Amino acid sequence: MIISEQKSREELLESIEDKNRLFLVGCAACATACKSGGEEEVFRMQEWLISVGREVTGSVIIDEACHIMRAGRDLRRHRDQVEEADALLVMTCGAGIQSISSSSEKRVIGALDTLFLGNIRRLGQYEEKCSLCGECILNETAGICPVTNCAKGLLNGPCGGMEEGKCEANREIDCAWSLIFDRLEKQQRRGVFARRVPPKNWGKTGKPGRHKIR
Repeated sequence: MIISEQKSREELLESIEDKNRLFLVGCAACATACKSGGEEEVFRMQEWLISVGREVTGSVIIDEACHIMRAGRDLRRHRDQVEEADALLVMTCGAGIQSISSSSEKRVIGALDTLFLGNIRRLGQYEEKCSLCGECILNETAGICPVTNCAKGLLNGPCGGMEEGKCEANREIDCAWSLIFDRLEKQQRRGVFARRVPPKNWGKTGKPGRHKIR
């Protein structure tokens, strides 16, 4: 899930300073789960915009705002309301914002900050577990990603700062490499500790990413 949060009202006011009529776009997927851009948040945003003297021409909650074709289709269904607006205020992650901007000639204003790809601990609690680095060694590290869970992103750890299984960067956080070692030991295998891992090939994360299922 893509974790996002709303920008401050001060920042939003600055962004819409010269815009009087706005069309709102939310996302029924990640932004809804994060309570940053679902139906309830879009309604509250509409109330706030009206309170600061803006007009809301309409709104839409897209099933998956990052779906470019679907975003374009849903905007076309609200063509008149979109045309009446000076700008589109988009309450989605950065991927959704770009889907919307590629589907409309109108000015697109992002209302959220995109934080990270998150795992759900429980409702309202999210943790980053994957950095989308393009070269997984999870099979060798007992399913724990050191690139993300190690504060230094070490591929050969632990570092000399680990103490009693805790990370030197934050003593409240478990050392990822200590966790990897303990889990591998329980599985009675050496895993990543059987070799020296070479430097990561960051070329596999060339930007922008492209992937086509064949």
